[in-house]
Amino acid sequence: MRASSPRTSFRLLLAAAGAVLALAGCAGMESRDTPRLNVVDLEPLEGQGLELRFNLKLRLQNPGETPIDYDGIALELELNGKPFASGVSAQKGSVPRFGEAVIGVPVSVSAFSAVRQVIGLVGDKPPEAIPYVLRGKLAGGALGGTRFTETGTLNLPAIGPAKSPVDSK
Repeated sequence: MRASSPRTSFRLLLAAAGAVLALAGCAGMESRDTPRLNVVDLEPLEGQGLELRFNLKLRLQNPGETPIDYDGIALELELNGKPFASGVSAQKGSVPRFGEAVIGVPVSVSAFSAVRQVIGLVGDKPPEAIPYVLRGKLAGGALGGTRFTETGTLNLPAIGPAKSPVDSK
């Protein structure tokens, strides 16, 4: 049996110390619950040329024990499986632990995207709801930001003749 050299023993000790420090660092890192974002409203803004502009309002919910500090947001909105709008905002804020806030993000929609969506909605029976996917990044925080993806549906108002709540005879 061969005895290990002092150099090999030192390397093993150094590797073990590094592993212990790495595990201690990981244990000390704060685990954060993923924030939830939902589309709340889409308000028209003044556009330019062949571009439509909207103020996309998002509800940011913090399900975690620590506040979320943000310093900017970037997002893309997809409707019916097709790209629709994108936007950025440099606004700053904080959402308290187990709290929520509404954030407005100006988004741009090309006229071609809008026409493509309208053509997709025209048919024998227009849909009552449109599926959406919202992807983006909430900038800030200790790790540089949080990426998010949310899905849902946007309910469309009923189209057709107004019905009277009172039945006339």
